[in-house]
Amino acid sequence: MAGKRGIKTVRDMVLSMALISACAGGIYLFIPHDDTADPIKPVDYRVELATARRAAPYPVAAPEGLAQEWKPTSVTYKGAEGSAWHLGFLDPDREYVAVEQSTAPAEKYLEEITHGAADTGRTQQVAGQTWKQWEGPKYDALVRLENGTTTVVTGTAPLERLAEMAAALKTS
Repeated sequence: MAGKRGIKTVRDMVLSMALISACAGGIYLFIPHDDTADPIKPVDYRVELATARRAAPYPVAAPEGLAQEWKPTSVTYKGAEGSAWHLGFLDPDREYVAVEQSTAPAEKYLEEITHGAADTGRTQQVAGQTWKQWEGPKYDALVRLENGTTTVVTGTAPLERLAEMAAALKTS
């Protein structure tokens, strides 16, 4: 009698799995999905930018005139602990580029924002301003210290793309 009971249990399990698989397949077929759509949705950062420009104790920088292929992906402004502004983008090659600004102590802030990059001792002229070049295992960066504010353009993109972003930054 025990042998028949084991066969019945296995048969019930197989039937249950077949029913569950059929239901899941049906649901998949009837739910619309577009595998060609870009999964990255650009964010509109205009409201946060206006808020940050009113609240920050420094001129908040944001790009103007970048090509449409640059996609803004993240934005934050934290008024406490150094008035930190962050604006993240994907460049046309889908590499990450971020604009970071803060009045926090530069040494600690730069370590955190650049993910361990270090000053190379080289500088680069971008749109009439001198930026320090930093290189790291994960991110490279262009850094400018001015009037107690640290401005950083950092990311996985090459220095040419970082310079393109830095050149587009406006504070008006």
